Amino acid sequence: MALRPRDKPSLTAVDFSQAPFIAFWEITRACQLSCRHCRARAQRQRNPLELSTEEGIGIIDQITAMGCPLLVITGGDPMMHPDLPHFIEHALAKGLRVSLAPSATPLVTRQTLQTAKDAGLARISVSVDGSTAAPHDAFRGTRGSFRRSMEIINDALAVGLSFQVNTTVSHYNRDDLDSLAGLVKGFGVTMWDLFFLVPTGRGRAEDMLSPQEHEEAFNWAYDLSGKVPFDIKTTAAQHYRRIMLQRSSGGPKARPGFVPADGMERAPKGVNDGNGVVFISHVGDVCPSGFLPVSGGNVRQQPLAEVYRGSKLFRELRDTSRLKGKCGRCEFNRICGGSRARAYAMTGDYLEAEPCCVYQPRAPAPVGAQPQP
Repeated sequence: MALRPRDKPSLTAVDFSQAPFIAFWEITRACQLSCRHCRARAQRQRNPLELSTEEGIGIIDQITAMGCPLLVITGGDPMMHPDLPHFIEHALAKGLRVSLAPSATPLVTRQTLQTAKDAGLARISVSVDGSTAAPHDAFRGTRGSFRRSMEIINDALAVGLSFQVNTTVSHYNRDDLDSLAGLVKGFGVTMWDLFFLVPTGRGRAEDMLSPQEHEEAFNWAYDLSGKVPFDIKTTAAQHYRRIMLQRSSGGPKARPGFVPADGMERAPKGVNDGNGVVFISHVGDVCPSGFLPVSGGNVRQQPLAEVYRGSKLFRELRDTSRLKGKCGRCEFNRICGGSRARAYAMTGDYLEAEPCCVYQPRAPAPVGAQPQP
């Protein structure tokens, strides 16, 4: 029987050097959509080298043993994996808070959502990238995708399943954000997750917002967060935490007084690629996130904890003193650190400065440090 949120371990006790706060497991890369930004370059068919059922169960056990409280099962489209119900059931039995990130396809029905809710699934996410069908369907590469997302949202509401809306913020919908916000307000969501595009997979650098547009979008999101009845979260936008600190005395946090009923609480401090986050690919590669496609090891050769805690890749990502350029001398680098995924995508170096931040640090470079661009 799944544990109730109040019976589960505290979310404030996670030591990011020892365990991630949240684990993403890509159980398959198969998907019937052709999203313009897909980091996985998802394909129509499942890879025969995917982790087996037994290996998948082992991954869940290792995540639990590490003390990681949150698991997001993703893809591709996780609905295309026949063992998905078994994986969810096992993860819930182990006491994990589990969220599911399905694609908006006919595989998601009211019955499957009801079954997931009855089993104890905490939350699902639904992608909405435009306020109308035209921009959303163009971005997702599939006609009818917007309508399917709306149907899934209505079904989730009908069965009482908690859900969040995910939106990829890019050049394609920058001018549609106000209308999107109005649409999301009417959904009854728990969270609106704004993912600021990272040019990896099918995503392109020219699809991203400019540094100044990032800054404008962050201030827009901050203003909106005090006016809506749901939490607004950003992904791959670590420098939004600077905006929050500059504009309030409270620091990075969820909307004041917001405690999600589904138990999928926010991290007690800001996470970053490899620092509070781990991603396990469909073939077992252990990466800092789904958007930083560099492997620190593979679960078929090493335990997950060994890779997360001890690999050079993960240790470097958790050491802000190693950051280069202006991120290395920025007074906000311990609470921000910039998107390591975006730095890698744009420069080939995951320790380089965040390419889409306009802020100029006040702190001088350390004595003896080599000049950085």
